[in-house]
Amino acid sequence: MDEASADGREEFRPLVGLSPEERRQIITLPPSIAKLTAVKRFVLYGSNLVRIPPEIGAMTSLEEFTPYTSYRLHWFPYEITRCPSLTRSTVSTRALFGNYKVRALFPQLQPSRDSVADLTLTALDPHRWGTTTIRSCSICDQPIELSGLHQVWTSMRVATDVLPLLVNACSPACVAVLPHAAKDHVPFPHTGGNINSRPPTGPDQPRAQVTRWHA
Repeated sequence: MDEASADGREEFRPLVGLSPEERRQIITLPPSIAKLTAVKRFVLYGSNLVRIPPEIGAMTSLEEFTPYTSYRLHWFPYEITRCPSLTRSTVSTRALFGNYKVRALFPQLQPSRDSVADLTLTALDPHRWGTTTIRSCSICDQPIELSGLHQVWTSMRVATDVLPLLVNACSPACVAVLPHAAKDHVPFPHTGGNINSRPPTGPDQPRAQVTRWHA
């Protein structure tokens, strides 16, 4: 990451040159991807990644995001919507939570908290929280440590594809200003898990199982 940041490269392929065993060990990327402000093409083809960190939102020059055939990649941060130049993506969408053709279930998120005083926000269990670090609100960018934590899912079009986006909001008010979800996906912010509401589906489509988010 430091080398790519220092030389100002426009294309970044972090897995090139790694052995298959080394590639299998990389399941997320470091927060230092925030330094890659000159990168226009981010290629993660065939990776073993499980999640993308929120810091991808700082990659302001990003135009193309290609994690194609990264079949374990399910967790995308809402912060990716902050990349103003991102217009092209290639994602294996059938592997995604909530894909309108497959309807893979969203994981159940943790209950909302009005305070995070008992959480170590830089050392979270990703199996519970979907990320290892939460520094700021996905919506207003205010420090989470000064407020609460309200996690929800939403499905939105990002460049070419509709992605399941994990939102780490500081308040119900921030959740309330989220844009409408993509057509044929769960239309409101939700916490995943049990059946409660169903998105529009065709007669041959299985219905998603989700729980609507409540403040």
